[in-house]
Amino acid sequence: MKKGYIYIALTTLLFSSMEVVLKSVSNDFNPMQLTLDRFFVGSIILFPFSIKNLRSKDLYLSFSDLKYFSFLGLICVVISMSLYQLAVSNTQASTVGVLFSCNPIFVMFFAYFILNEKIYSYNVYSLILETIGIIIIINPLHNKMNLTGIILTISSAMIFSVYSVLGKKKSLKFGGLVVTCFSFLFGSIEMLIISILTKIDIISNFLNAIGLEAFSNIPIFTNYSLSNLPNVIYIFIFVTGIGYTLYFKSMEETSANTASLVFFFKPVISPILAFIFIKESISSNMIFGILFIIIGSIVSILPPMLNYHKEASQNINDMVPKI
Repeated sequence: MKKGYIYIALTTLLFSSMEVVLKSVSNDFNPMQLTLDRFFVGSIILFPFSIKNLRSKDLYLSFSDLKYFSFLGLICVVISMSLYQLAVSNTQASTVGVLFSCNPIFVMFFAYFILNEKIYSYNVYSLILETIGIIIIINPLHNKMNLTGIILTISSAMIFSVYSVLGKKKSLKFGGLVVTCFSFLFGSIEMLIISILTKIDIISNFLNAIGLEAFSNIPIFTNYSLSNLPNVIYIFIFVTGIGYTLYFKSMEETSANTASLVFFFKPVISPILAFIFIKESISSNMIFGILFIIIGSIVSILPPMLNYHKEASQNINDMVPKI
């Protein structure tokens, strides 16, 4: 259990720093290229752990499994993470970090409709509190933020939630690590195909003509330099590769609900890191919005955690011989 909490702490630090470091290199790379490159490298890092996981369970991937993983990769990497990277390029890193941390609430919503999972009263209260937090952060009456970036962030979080829910079907069989690795791998391959297609003149010219320059003539493995290499290594290897590995290790050592503490601390740590390293200001409405999101997270996370520990305690008591 102690090891699990160490994994959670390290994952929280890595995930909370993600937007800050991505923001620091956003001017050096095309956002689509950055998505392709980092998830390809991340999948390579996860690959040996995934194969070991499959062998330990004596499982094999069928053609239908691979097709499903390619579909998950399309949703996660090609759509959600592309929107996410565009959001980082268009608004404050702290705003992206805080708003994206609400994705567990969207997971609850989509799990109800897709997997027929129950929604409890505390889920509804949590959803209301986090929605209030988002509205306070956006501050629609006096909005000074980039509305495009906000829409991109929320859209990315919602689509990532769909990916999480659909991935759960395969996670029950193969485990989250395997699902993440192969969806990342197939998603980055799909991004590579798209990148090659955007280099065709007729497609490139059309995308430029309709104002989608970021999707036109997407570079692949270019624009790397000695100055941005440390940040790139941190993003690719530590955040995307090691970060997700530790996240799934934390679930193995504790529980899915306990591991979700990562998204409880992230809204607090992300703005602080953005303030320290890239000098982003923290507005009063951001602070109040974060408070509502934190309370919403507590309302969502605490009841399942207490129930988990209660059941674990009961199981231990059942094992103790009665005198």
